[in-house]
Parts: sequence; structure tokens; C-alpha cells
Amino acid sequence: MTPARIIETQPLTSAAFARFGQVIELRDEASAIINQGLCERHSDLAAFDVQDQGGRLGLSLFQSQRSHFPYQLEMVERHPLGSQAFIPMSHEPFLVIVAPDEQSKPGEPLAFLTQAGQGINLFKGSWHGVLTPLGGAGRFAVLDRIGGQGANLEEHWFDEPFTILDGRTAGVSASA
Repeated sequence: MTPARIIETQPLTSAAFARFGQVIELRDEASAIINQGLCERHSDLAAFDVQDQGGRLGLSLFQSQRSHFPYQLEMVERHPLGSQAFIPMSHEPFLVIVAPDEQSKPGEPLAFLTQAGQGINLFKGSWHGVLTPLGGAGRFAVLDRIGGQGANLEEHWFDEPFTILDGRTAGVSASA
């Protein structure tokens, strides 16, 4: 019998996520105070890379169905011609699954759990799971490459799925 392929989530931090992309969140200090002193502006939180082969930066809205733990990870994808940012339009957490590139195939996946107010910007070519909101149906503003030439989607289906567990509670049930 094949041993279970279990991955526990970890908190999403800029340092832990740095090789896959950028965490989009408020900084400790605002770039500027605007709107008659009533608004903090936190500028330039992500660098977008979408101009290959005639592509352009586009803003889309995604509406995704709710996901649950344990989550079965069967497939990851990547976009070799452009970065892709996901900014939640609610304060519910979502699951971020990424995998390092190992000779044009995904390596061992990692799973991150966002905090309220965090978004992500995946680097061009980063292997990642599909959009997985956890608190209900999720609406996201997505900034990514629109148009242009070339295939901007690669999918990889795993021979055996991984099971993603909520790292906040995975150890609790094991020790009870």
C-alpha cells in the first residue's frame, strides 16, 4: 500500500513564499497619506511581468466555489508567459498551493493559508494549485496576462493526489 501523501498548511509569509511570488498586503508604514488625511496608500506592492509576445496586463473578476479540508490536490498549473495576482474581495482565508520547478515538472508541493487581507502575485512560471477559497464562494480580482501569442497555460496531473490538511488543526486531532 502506498503511504499517504500528506501536506499541512503553513501561514503565508513573504519570506516563505519568496521563491514563488509576492504576498500582497499592507506594509507596516504607508507610502503616503491621501484623501484629506483619511486614507493610507500602500504603493507598488507587486511587480507584474506580462508583456511577453504581445500580452498585456488585464483585470478580471473570478468567482470560485468553496473548497474544504482535507483538500485533494490532483493537479497544478503554471503560466510561463506572465505573472498572476489574486486579490480576495472578502476577508475570508484561501489556500495557496505552490510547487518548485524541477526540470520543467513540479516538485513537492507546499500549502499556505492566507490571513484576512492577504493576496498573492505568482511569478511567471510558478507551479500553483487552482483557486481555493475556504470561507465560502470566493470572489477575486485577478491581474494577469491577457492576449498575445503563445500558450500561457501548462497543467501537470499527479499520478497520485496529495491530501492537504489544515495546519492550524492537524496536530490537535492527532494529540487528542
